[in-house]
Amino acid sequence: MKNRKLFQGLRHFSNDTIKILSLVLLWIVLFCFTIACDSFTEVDLPSSQLTAKDVFKDKVTANAAMVDIYTKIREQGILNGGPSGISSQFGLYTDELTYYGVSNSIQANFYTNSLLASDNEILQLWTNSYNQIYAANAVIEGVTASDALKPEDKEQLIGEALFVRALIHFYLTTIFGDVPYIVTTDYKQNTTVPRMSESEVYQLIKKDLLQASKLLPEEYVTAERIRPNKWASQAVLARVCLYLQQWDEASDAASSVLNQSGLYEWPSDPATVFLKGSPSTVWQLMPASDGMNTHEAETFVFYQGPPPSLAIADELVNTFSAADLRKENWIKAVTDGTSTWYHANKYKEATNTGSSVEYSIVLRLAEQYLIRAEARAHAGDIIGAKEDLNKTRNLAGLDNTTAVTADEIITAVLLERRLEFFTEFGHRFFDLKRTGRLDTTLSPVKPQWETTDRLLPIPESELLLNPNLAPQNEGY
Repeated sequence: MKNRKLFQGLRHFSNDTIKILSLVLLWIVLFCFTIACDSFTEVDLPSSQLTAKDVFKDKVTANAAMVDIYTKIREQGILNGGPSGISSQFGLYTDELTYYGVSNSIQANFYTNSLLASDNEILQLWTNSYNQIYAANAVIEGVTASDALKPEDKEQLIGEALFVRALIHFYLTTIFGDVPYIVTTDYKQNTTVPRMSESEVYQLIKKDLLQASKLLPEEYVTAERIRPNKWASQAVLARVCLYLQQWDEASDAASSVLNQSGLYEWPSDPATVFLKGSPSTVWQLMPASDGMNTHEAETFVFYQGPPPSLAIADELVNTFSAADLRKENWIKAVTDGTSTWYHANKYKEATNTGSSVEYSIVLRLAEQYLIRAEARAHAGDIIGAKEDLNKTRNLAGLDNTTAVTADEIITAVLLERRLEFFTEFGHRFFDLKRTGRLDTTLSPVKPQWETTDRLLPIPESELLLNPNLAPQNEGY
């Protein structure tokens, strides 16, 4: 084992009573998993099967169950934009962020790559994720059993739940390696479930995404793109296929999204990309109430130096060319007159603005263009790959790429991904990992980096509760 190293609410429903009732019912249908237990392996039997069924007899309460899952995704677990989410954690873990806070914090441990299986924050990443998966499974089972919901409503809800289940499992396996793929609310089964190989998990992710793509409508059910549609599912599928080096499938899935010109629009100004109404957004998370904005802005923005917690690494800032509009729009300098620090400025509103102007964007068109560019280069489509790569370059005010060969284009794409997706849900870590460049990239700049840091530890308490999760990941 390693030693420590130093150092949405329901705003779409106008009746507040319905909202409160819906959430109360949801707490029951999910078998009290968020209030009665710290681990998904400790879920109790439902207190009232009848009440659980009642939730899915009504479209409003059934939708409330699904919306509540997005609320939990936004507020806790892997995809939350706060200090405990992977945007900040893996920015510190790799080479995106520099840490300035106290040395006895979990952020310091991520920054020094000195995590332990006993860290509570590692447990929270794990349990919050599986609780969200459990909730998605509860929706799938409840909606499937319902004889009151209309077929189109059932398809929508099951499709969304499959999307969530696949997405959260994707992050779990890229972070922890071999993990269980949970498809039931059977508490007895979940207490003894074994880990599956990463390849098995990826195949189940693909299966869920393909099924979600069949069930979800092409149009959004809300105007603000806070509920996934078919193309959101295809966007995640494109990413999964890229990670699996299935180039043709990755390209096809990305194309299916990019071809929706009537729904999505390529932006003309980088300054508009992270606004809530951006037409390049594929899926985003709504703040808790109108006037609030993103946890990302609260986490990354600071107004005076030295930074209270974290800042963009100087090396990353210096990687941008002077002409790159992303540096101008997405990074901001803060100086005390002697020293200068930089913070991520993709999301700018860290306070209440009266009416929300920024939502947390999880999926956007730029990723699809860069997925297709990389996949096309690997498949030998040099012209198509360069066209896709130049979309993000030109939007950033840069000239067309000078890359010629497939290898040069792939290298250029990976650099473009670094500049495009910094502080966005761990893209940098996952890109280095999937391309086998973690050690060569991080060892020179991270003195504590070890090869085994490619995976986080399985939470120690989970191993004690369920021995079938053994063995622990190497190095912990």
